[in-house]
Amino acid sequence: MLCTASATRATEPADASVAVPSSTLETIVVSGEQPGPGLWKVSKDDHVLWILGTLGPLPRKMSWVSKDIDATIAGSQQVILGPSANFSIKGGMLRGLFLLPSLIGARNNPGNEKLVDVVPAGLYARWSVLKRKYIGEDRGIEQRRPIFAAQELYVEAIRQSALSLDDSIGKAIRKSARRSKVEVVEPRIELRIESPGSAVKQFKKTALDDLDCFAKTMSRLETDIEAMKLRANAWALGDIEALQSMPYTDQMQACADAMLKASVVEQQGLGDLRKRLADTWLEAVGKALRGNRSTFAVLPLRHLLSDDGLLARLRALGYQVEAPE
Repeated sequence: MLCTASATRATEPADASVAVPSSTLETIVVSGEQPGPGLWKVSKDDHVLWILGTLGPLPRKMSWVSKDIDATIAGSQQVILGPSANFSIKGGMLRGLFLLPSLIGARNNPGNEKLVDVVPAGLYARWSVLKRKYIGEDRGIEQRRPIFAAQELYVEAIRQSALSLDDSIGKAIRKSARRSKVEVVEPRIELRIESPGSAVKQFKKTALDDLDCFAKTMSRLETDIEAMKLRANAWALGDIEALQSMPYTDQMQACADAMLKASVVEQQGLGDLRKRLADTWLEAVGKALRGNRSTFAVLPLRHLLSDDGLLARLRALGYQVEAPE
């Protein structure tokens, strides 16, 4: 989930919810072999960077097959994946900002409070309806901090909607690169929390400013499940125009902010993680564009469609950018 803490947000409509026509209430999610979208072309002189925009969730039963992309990877000198961060403390290492609290045992509310104690009544009522629908009577989740309760609910709702959050595209890209013996570059920040004892104690007793994350997750699940299916179908079929016509508010941005703005996280020097991730990816891409005739890269689709994403930053740096036809 670390790419959700990267340098941009999904394009937002004037109304944060997406109005889904009644005719889409029984959306069929595609299955079988699908080509996916075309590639963005970033170039300078005769050096080219090809970018595949990824999307999540995607159809669970989809097999992604693209001979054109396999050929592009085979003709490239490097494959550059999206930026990520590794967090380590004594006793373990995790890849992802949202997994850090599980490493230090801090997913539950401080002071043994329950969700009903920390979430406004109206919002808790909405949570209860969605929890009953997607999770049932699991009471353990009522001990979770809002951000982690919302995350568990979201994952279960996706699972029950014939969609998947698995990185199937990333796995296919790595497999294609191995087959063609092309180097895979993973722009990554290594972060170690030194002497974590006091930080762990502080995090366990500190409330997070995560109600915005919780509320946006509820809104997403209430209004956007069918639109998620439509976007997943559009990605699988390579329909960029349809994807552009269905903007949404990515609740993961609010959830990442809740983590990054926590005082204990800022004290560990992680408050600017989003900027550092973006800069790390741009540095890897800049080096590749200088040294390679052809490079293949993957990025979350929001970076390619938004006005403040990493593609916009490449354009601002003077690179020529062409969208897929």
